[in-house]
Amino acid sequence: MIQPHDGSTKDPLSRLVFELSKLPGIGEKTATRLAYHILKQEASFAEGIAQALLLAKKSTILCNICCNFTETDPCRICADRDRDRSVVCVVERPNDQHSIELSGKFKGLYHVLHGALAPLDGIGPDELKLRELMKRLQNEQTPIEEIILATNPSVEGEATALYISRLLKPFGVRISQLAYGIPMGGQLEFTDRQTIGKAMENRMEIR
Repeated sequence: MIQPHDGSTKDPLSRLVFELSKLPGIGEKTATRLAYHILKQEASFAEGIAQALLLAKKSTILCNICCNFTETDPCRICADRDRDRSVVCVVERPNDQHSIELSGKFKGLYHVLHGALAPLDGIGPDELKLRELMKRLQNEQTPIEEIILATNPSVEGEATALYISRLLKPFGVRISQLAYGIPMGGQLEFTDRQTIGKAMENRMEIR
């Protein structure tokens, strides 16, 4: 039986479970199941995972335009001259951008905040990529005409959208928000592409 672990144990299995349980959405039971699965495989399986993790960490950077993870700077989407550069969709996380791309309904650019306002968790405006968004509005060669606030329909997401809308008012750009085809409390990451597509098509202007 695996003993309770605090990260200081010398037992390799307990240490593995402890490290896996740090991943979001992975509790101790799931971490234990993953650990046993890894141990049952050939050594090359674990080596492949370790090498992929290290390579991703070493090779991945933030795009200097949209702040998404990328191997090249600027990222593939920001470098695509066929995208509509007058429209920028603001999302909380890279997963959200990926989900919107899968909907096939948006052909503009993105901006990734890397979080949402959550004062109780110590996440304020300075912890988000807001300065970078302001810089884009001031420096983009093609004027940005519309900002779509695609934050998650949660208390934190709504607070973030409201804060950004007030921040952007002086710039005179159109500010819109995804229509509520997405349920309150839901996450874009887990929303089907058809729902996201409809929400994008029926987005509403924030006044």
